[in-house]
Amino acid sequence: MSGCDWDDETDEVKGYNNYGFAGEDFLILDLETETYIAPRPEAVFTKQKSEKNKALMAYNKYYYTKICPDYLKKYLNLGRSSLMRTEIPSVSLLQKSPSSPVSCHATGFYPDRAAMFWTRDGEELHDNLGHGEILPNHDGSFQMSVDLDVSSFPAEHWDKYRCVFQLSGVKEDQVIELDSAVIRTNRGNPLLFIIIGAAVAALLLLLAVIGFLVYRKRNDKKNTPSPASSAELTPLEVKH
Repeated sequence: MSGCDWDDETDEVKGYNNYGFAGEDFLILDLETETYIAPRPEAVFTKQKSEKNKALMAYNKYYYTKICPDYLKKYLNLGRSSLMRTEIPSVSLLQKSPSSPVSCHATGFYPDRAAMFWTRDGEELHDNLGHGEILPNHDGSFQMSVDLDVSSFPAEHWDKYRCVFQLSGVKEDQVIELDSAVIRTNRGNPLLFIIIGAAVAALLLLLAVIGFLVYRKRNDKKNTPSPASSAELTPLEVKH
């Protein structure tokens, strides 16, 4: 394992060059003392041999305290627009049926360091909840949800409940009140079903007409005599 850490606040740099064998540490570079630590007896010979190479030790110290941090700062600066970006999600309330829990769903946020919870009169709830995992979206953003079982309290107390979403790096929380008027549900508007039903019926009628026309066209082709057969039949009809 080879690399370095850079603290952007204190400007402290830590370099490391560690070797392992069979899942255990074998040799560890200590840049402060410019020596190697050998956790296993089998590594003592390699430790002594490496420490005798003063030129290699000097290069390692320069590389891990100077070159490596410079590259780290360069890559961080190039990727700052994506690594440091924040995307505020859309938060909505969902419910499958009147007896189902109300799900507070947030989607489209970035980064994935986020928290979401329900409160009652400003106090965070810990009971009657179902926490979902943070899941990735196809565009690189994330989504999550927290379900609240509303069957244990009457609807007139719903205004006491809030869903709170917190995103790392954003000071202002997103808060949505538990309100039946804003809940999105599978129980659609009857007018919408009528419109959809009419559209489906019109589509079926159109397909039936097209099918009938195709059938009639094919049938007409089968019943129409060819020019050759018409020529043969003409003299026979004349003789009769």
